[in-house]
Amino acid sequence: MRDWSKAEWVDPKYNWKPLPVPELPGRVLLDLATKCNLRCPMCVVWGSEDNNAIDSVVGVMDLAASRKLLDEIMAAKPLIQPNMWGEPLMAPHLREQIRDMKRRGIAVAMNTNGLTLNEDLAKFFVDEKVDSVMFSIDAVTRPTLRKIRGIDKIEKLETAVFRLLKMRGDEDFPRVGVSFTIQDDNRHEVDEFVARWAGVVDVVRTGVVFENGTFPEMATPPRRVPCPAIYNTLPVHNDGMVTVCCLDGFKSTNMGNVFKDGAKSVWQGEEFAKYRYYHETGQWDKVPFCKPCNGWAQYEFEEEVRDGLLIRKSPQYTYYNKIARLKNWQGNLLGGHPAPPPELSEAMA
Repeated sequence: MRDWSKAEWVDPKYNWKPLPVPELPGRVLLDLATKCNLRCPMCVVWGSEDNNAIDSVVGVMDLAASRKLLDEIMAAKPLIQPNMWGEPLMAPHLREQIRDMKRRGIAVAMNTNGLTLNEDLAKFFVDEKVDSVMFSIDAVTRPTLRKIRGIDKIEKLETAVFRLLKMRGDEDFPRVGVSFTIQDDNRHEVDEFVARWAGVVDVVRTGVVFENGTFPEMATPPRRVPCPAIYNTLPVHNDGMVTVCCLDGFKSTNMGNVFKDGAKSVWQGEEFAKYRYYHETGQWDKVPFCKPCNGWAQYEFEEEVRDGLLIRKSPQYTYYNKIARLKNWQGNLLGGHPAPPPELSEAMA
């Protein structure tokens, strides 16, 4: 156990006791391949105009290293998202790595643009009982899709969703959803998008966009609290490097490397400990990446039942859950624990 009293960065003027941290994180993001077939303007990485910066983070996760990491974290039965700033269907070892996760009893929830989802891959997701597949669509019409994602293949995106729904049939998994990130060029279509998909897929998610280090349209409570993400989420980039937050696409923070030091050593290490301490004592100037961000406010939800939907709203997201399909959320048990709620398994477009 770390001797906090001897840590040189602890200021004795604060009457401080650390918040509890699980031995291993409950959610792990693995960027299996930082590659993408789109250049969406809203994307932190692929929307950048700095090609050198993009080139610096592009890469593919080593298969053997990912297996060693899974062996270490499997006892915690975390939820794994096999992508962060990459399109997961472009990962060269995707099938092997998903099998590795599922064979270890780990829940898998991914976000995809669906452009390369063919019938064979859809069948694989059903056969392997991938827990959740969320399609990022963000539009209803071709002109809007062109502005938001740089393509006009709206029919191709929608076909991918229906392909997976058809392949799954009445099976419980995967949980299938669609997402819409609200911004100036598409906000006029958000109501039509919800009407188009709610009750068709298992869940529709709408949310506000992240830009310039914050969520500018998200309502923020007056009292700031430590960000829950640093107590439950381990963001692992393709080279094993861990950043304090999944939103740090260009790796400006460095919490350690799980391939070199191990997941537990990084998660319980001094860099994460420092960030948690600064959050808990309100020293936001000491954490430049976190200082402007209001993402910490996204975790409080209100619920409403209407028209066969369980509607869950937070300051960042609204989820329209099809009640008839909630069995693949609340009714699913993973490692003896209830399945993670939609705000965890379906977050991160």
